[in-house]
Amino acid sequence: MDTPGSETSRTSGRSSVIESIKGRAMAGFRIPKEELRRKITMPQYLRLAMRDAIQSKDLDAGDRHYASIASGGEAVPPPDCPLVVFINSRSGGRHGPELKARLEDLMGPEQVLDLQLVRPDEFVDYGLGCLEKLTELGDSCAKETREKLRVVVAGGDGTVGWVLGCLGELKKQGRQTVPTAIIPLGTGNDLSRSFGWGGTFPFNWKSAIKRTLDRARTAPITRLDSWNVSISMPSGEINDGPHCLKRVDECLLDEGLEMEGELPETLSYYEGVFYNYFSIGMDAQVAYGFHNLRNEKPYLAQGPISNKLIYSGYSCKQGWFFTPCVSDPSLRGLKNIVRMYVKKLNSSEWEQVYIPSSVRSIVALNLNNYASGRNPWGNLKPEYLEKRGFVEAHVDDGLLEIFGLKQGWHASFVMTELISAKHIAQAAVIRFEFRGGEWKEGYLQMDGEPWKQPMHRDYSTYVEIKQVPFQSVMLKGE
Repeated sequence: MDTPGSETSRTSGRSSVIESIKGRAMAGFRIPKEELRRKITMPQYLRLAMRDAIQSKDLDAGDRHYASIASGGEAVPPPDCPLVVFINSRSGGRHGPELKARLEDLMGPEQVLDLQLVRPDEFVDYGLGCLEKLTELGDSCAKETREKLRVVVAGGDGTVGWVLGCLGELKKQGRQTVPTAIIPLGTGNDLSRSFGWGGTFPFNWKSAIKRTLDRARTAPITRLDSWNVSISMPSGEINDGPHCLKRVDECLLDEGLEMEGELPETLSYYEGVFYNYFSIGMDAQVAYGFHNLRNEKPYLAQGPISNKLIYSGYSCKQGWFFTPCVSDPSLRGLKNIVRMYVKKLNSSEWEQVYIPSSVRSIVALNLNNYASGRNPWGNLKPEYLEKRGFVEAHVDDGLLEIFGLKQGWHASFVMTELISAKHIAQAAVIRFEFRGGEWKEGYLQMDGEPWKQPMHRDYSTYVEIKQVPFQSVMLKGE
């Protein structure tokens, strides 16, 4: 075992079954459909105003709907707690389209935004912007709706992260933030698990969706650290990167750590945000293969169980279990291409961290849930924490837990929580330096969204991770 001082839980493997049984047991607690609709549905003129503003990308497009109400002279009451739902209709296998129709039946269809058609940044700029503009025109209903508004994201961790990243722009712009709840439609659903919204899409989902929406209406607010990723690389493109990773004109890396070696004449820069984990290596390569397959043959990815079987197949196919039998440099340990530096909490000094030669995947973890509810960091005893200079892990402590996975057999024992992962460090800031050598590309991922990272033989690529100055606003489920 890597950590004799760990006390890991054995219960997460049964969590999905327990959640489904619990969902069935609660089916008897019926929520009147009309009562729920009345509490969460916006007045029609506001729904139409927001829809038109988003579709035309013009804040003035919704003015005519307000004018028709204002001319009548009667005040329109706001809903008790208006909700807007983002849904990734490609998630959840066959349930995606059915769930969208169910949600549209429970509230105004304009309040259900399909991410295949409406991006969350468009909602922030034009949907919320429309409500704020109407507020400036004296619309008290729009004002209260904007103040009370809550968001529900129906999707996996990548989808939730995408929406949270766009909602985070509100804080930067000095605008009121919007708290977020989750309907789990992905494979791992670790963000959903961490905030009490469940780890699986329930069997009795039609009644469960009503309970979720009702809970989102009254759920207490909690906080979540978010982490900014800055990439500085020799001039080039990241193709098919995640939604949350954007090309920028410039990004500033910490000047307290010098860049060794010669710099290329031109550089490319990317920035993104993650909430659960950032990883490098074999786990990202497996995820990349799965995502490509899902895009090319979506009929194979019909739900969490089939998705996990496909993941297992890719793990074997790409050498996760059989590294000693191959000589391909892409299957060797990460030590050959990565240097890692960290700053500890409340420290301004960089420290280089040794990467064990056996490690083929490095994960920087923010939550206690990873890979469908597992806790690879483990619940560590106080004496082990003190010996390693660690502190107890929390989602809002300003620290990332960095661990390694060696190969498939080691990862299997970690995922069944028989042992903990290879503890490497805890850090408030991280910098990875990549130098390709024989590697022309590496595999990285954020919150389950993988990409191929180009690497150069002669020049380094730098990835720096540091905490976003503000925390995301989440809603706490059960």
